[in-house]
Order: sequence, then structure tokens, then C-alpha cells
Amino acid sequence: MIEVILLIAWLVIFSIIVAATYQLHHSIKELKVEGNYEKADVIQTSQNWFYALIVIASVCGIGILYLFLKGTIYESHFFEWLNLTVRLIHITFGIAWIGASFYFVFLENALNRTEGVRDELAGNLWAVHGGGFYYVEKYKLAPKKIPKHLHWFKYEAYFTWLSGFCLLAIVYYFNASSYLIDPEVLDLLPSTAITISISSLIIGWVLYDQICKLLSNNKVVFTLSITALVFLFAWFYAQVFSGRAAYIHFGAFLGTLMAANVFFTIIPGQKRMVAAAKKGLPPNPEDGKAAFLRSYTNNYFTLPVLFVMISNHFPSTFGNSYQWLVLIGITLGTAGVKHYLNVREKGELSVWVMPISVIILFGMAFMTAPTPPKYENCQEIVSFTEVQTIINNRCTACHSSNPTDAIWKVAPNGVKYDTADQIYNLRDKIFQRVVVSKNMPFNNNQTQMTKEERDMINCWINQGAPK
Repeated sequence: MIEVILLIAWLVIFSIIVAATYQLHHSIKELKVEGNYEKADVIQTSQNWFYALIVIASVCGIGILYLFLKGTIYESHFFEWLNLTVRLIHITFGIAWIGASFYFVFLENALNRTEGVRDELAGNLWAVHGGGFYYVEKYKLAPKKIPKHLHWFKYEAYFTWLSGFCLLAIVYYFNASSYLIDPEVLDLLPSTAITISISSLIIGWVLYDQICKLLSNNKVVFTLSITALVFLFAWFYAQVFSGRAAYIHFGAFLGTLMAANVFFTIIPGQKRMVAAAKKGLPPNPEDGKAAFLRSYTNNYFTLPVLFVMISNHFPSTFGNSYQWLVLIGITLGTAGVKHYLNVREKGELSVWVMPISVIILFGMAFMTAPTPPKYENCQEIVSFTEVQTIINNRCTACHSSNPTDAIWKVAPNGVKYDTADQIYNLRDKIFQRVVVSKNMPFNNNQTQMTKEERDMINCWINQGAPK
């Protein structure tokens, strides 16, 4: 009964918020047509708060829906679609944010700074795209008159971080015992692990922010300090969480630094510059300098963050014994590639950056190469029936047409072992994941596959996989 009352109350409140937001939007449009931009800006601020209320109300609605479905057969289906929806939102805003970072750093690097540039400009650029010609100018500080329509690049960052944190909660906080915690790494209570997770993001930002404020005047010391901080957190997460969770938290750490740069430094500085220009005062150059530093730092974080976003599909990385070292190596290599691209966009040539970056990445590939398992203790021929029994007992809880696992309600990556032919056709994949890397079954060997069972599959493969 409580759930029904909550649902009705939510529908009424949500409808009022949406109607009010629409009315504000209509009023702003009319004021702009009349040329009353000052009053339109005031109402725009109110509309932004109503947009925030829509987001909050939507989250509350999802929570109320969960109360309806909790304990039913639809609960896991609810989480699967919630995961899919938030992941799609996260990737979409992430592409928009990282794309903007790539574009504006390219723009900064490619500006014409000498030929026919007015004194008030830092540079300009002609470009052609989509059948049209574009002309872009960058001012040294600000134009004498701020234009009425000024686009702010900030919501891409905010919604990427918010959707990413929601995804972190959906996948790792709600299933902390399965995904976040690995007792062989550190046996934690779910509440303790979640507290460490959230605290690390806050502490990481505070440390990074202090480095930027205190050491940014010395480029070498600043770079080494940021690098050391990144290395420290990559190592720390590997000492606390499961392999998959450690990698995702490293990405969340970098993403938090990037979003906080936008929220706490870049946008406030830009607002102060715009406010000064509107009053006819010269903007503070330090605001522009600080925003540029944070934006450029964000740009170097982009490729490592993109790697982390896909890392869960590659267990040879997060499943390695020295996973934190692999993570550091890939971070260094991809950041080096980004540095090479930045330098090239300036029209400069760096002979050593790209080769060294590629060598580091190849080194990580070599480091994660599997060690061939020993073929021993195979005194008797292992039959396919014995192997099929092992797979049915240990793998089909997830890998079947109708999984019985509490989390996976659809076979991961579409891999199914329902029939003898499916098992036999995927024998090489089974060998790699069960015998070589030993990262299956998922969730810290959830179905408790034994060493003897892994040895039997090893023997069967080495005996020619008789069917």
C-alpha cells in the first residue's frame, strides 16, 4: 500500500515539475523574442534548478519502482535494464565530453598565431567539415563585448560523472560481495568497501587539487607529482578491491579529477572572466591560466579513462598477478600517445614519444601473456562426458539460455554451454579462461571450481579433446 501511495505522489510531483519547467522555457523564449535578455537570464537560472529537480525526481521514481519489484522475479531484470540504460547514458555523455576535450586541445595546438592576427586575438583557424567552412577565433582574454549567446561546455562533464557514479553503485555497490570485494585480496564488509571507495575519490581530488595549486609553476615537478599520485592510487586500489573493481575505481578516480576540474576550477574561472568583461573590467589572467592547466591535464587523462571503460572485457589485464603495474603501464603508454598527438597538432615533431609509448604498451602485452599450463597428472583418458559434467556444474549457472545466477540473467557475451556441441565448439575459449588465466568462473570463482576439475579439462584438451 505504501508503494502505491508513493507512486501516486511521485506522479503528481513529477508532473508539476515538468509543467513548471515547460512554462519557464516558454517564458524565456518569449522574452528573447522581445529582446529582454536580462530578464531571460534570470529566469534561465530558475529553469536550471527545475532541470535538476527533474533529475532528482527521476532517480526517486527509479527507487520507487525498485520497491515494487524487490523480491520478485523481475528484480534482476530491473537491474539489468537499469545497468544498460545508465551505461548508455554514461558512454554518450563521455563521448561528448572527451570529444570536446580532443577538439579544443586540437584547436589550441592548431591556431594560426602569426598571419593577420589582430592584437586582441591569441589566434584563429579556418576549417571545413560536413560541407561547410568554419572560422574560429580565440581571444587573449575576452572580447570587448560579451555575446548574448555563449555556449558553456560543462554539462557533458557533469552528466558523464553522475552517470558513471550511478553505474559504479549499480554494478559494484549493490553487488559488493560479488564484484567489489575479493577475500583473497582483502576481506572487507560491503559497507567498509563502499566507504573506502567513496572516500578515495574525495581524498584523491583533494590531493590532486593541492598539487595543482602549489606546484603548477614548475612543469617538471608538477608532472612528476601528478604521475606519482596516479601511480599511488593504481597500486592502492589493487591492494583493496577485486581486479575488475580496482580498474574501474582507477577510472572513477581519474574521471572524478576531470569532472571536479570542470566544476570547481574551469567553469567558476570562466564565469568570473565573463562577469568582469560584462562590467568592462579586464579579466584576471590567472583564471584563464588555471582553466587551461586543468583542461590540458584532463586531456591527458582521456585515453587511460577510455581504456578502463573497456578493461572489464579483457581479463588478462585486471586478472594479472601484477594488475596495478599493468594498469600503470597502459596509463603511461596511452598518455604518451596523447602527448604525441598534441605535439603533432602544434606542427612539431617528437621522435621519441610515440616509439617509447608503443614499446611500453607492447611490454604490457608481453607481461600479460599466459604461462603454458603444465600437462601432468593425466594418467587416464578424460572423457568428454566428464568435462561436460564439470561445465554443467560450474559454468551453466551463467552460460546458458536460462541462467540461474542471481546477477546474470542473460548469458555473458552470449556464450552458452547448454549442448555438447556448444561446449566442444568453444573448447579453446574454455581452456584459456579455465586453465590458462583461471579467471573463470566469474565473481572470485563463485561456483568453486576445484584444481582437480581444471586439471581434468587441461588433460582433455592435451589429449586431443576427444568427443
